[in-house]
Amino acid sequence: MPISEHRLSPIGNASEIQSNRLLAALPFEIVKRWLPDLEHIQLPLGKVLYEAGGVENYVYFPTSGIVSLLYVMKNGDAAEIAVVGREGVVGVSLFLGGNSTPSSAVVQSAGSSYRLEAKILKKDFDLFGPVTHVLLRYTQALLTQMAQTAVCNRHHALDQQLCRWLLLSLDRLPGPELVMTQELIANMLGVRRQGVTECALRLQEAGLIRYARGRITVLDREGLEARVCECYAVVKDEYERLIPKVTADPKTIALPSQIPDPHQSKPRVR
Repeated sequence: MPISEHRLSPIGNASEIQSNRLLAALPFEIVKRWLPDLEHIQLPLGKVLYEAGGVENYVYFPTSGIVSLLYVMKNGDAAEIAVVGREGVVGVSLFLGGNSTPSSAVVQSAGSSYRLEAKILKKDFDLFGPVTHVLLRYTQALLTQMAQTAVCNRHHALDQQLCRWLLLSLDRLPGPELVMTQELIANMLGVRRQGVTECALRLQEAGLIRYARGRITVLDREGLEARVCECYAVVKDEYERLIPKVTADPKTIALPSQIPDPHQSKPRVR
């Protein structure tokens, strides 16, 4: 299904562009050059951005919401190998030159994103400049998340896996609430729904979360962090090390729809 039907606007606004950490980390001149080609789109829950093995033409820079990277077996079973939110980009294989991947990309939590034609990104990536530097550091962080997910699923209890998954998801959302059914969580973790139900009940009884009608609200984040395995900290620390949070450039990205009115004060980008 074409995503254009969910499009918000061709560009959006400067502050939202910089809410994606990769776009914020890139030099002002590069992002400004991309503006005519950046499309601001909606990411509805369950939307498939990439099918396994399919060749795609766009990369996505989420500004809100979460995209799950899933590996689907021939029998239909699936397991999540990584999550991508406002800290990253969906479509690593496109700028690395592989053009396709055996995993799928599915919207796990609804939000919005900027999308850019892969050929435009690839052109800058191949210059071995700032775009290359930023995206390779992100790719290293993403590989760390994938590797740690495999280790966690093999060696740690389901309670700890669920805590890791909740915390990684929260890091990519603006608030403490996730809209997610237990069945979908079970599919993400590659386990039976009954196991997720039992774990969620234990976390709820401990006062860490509240679960009702497909909504999970985290009540005690510190409690979750105390209960989670080491895998969460390994992944989080690697993202913080490789993709440091960037203070907005004092320059404002001048968007066509935001040409300053000489009678009004200039908008600030935070």
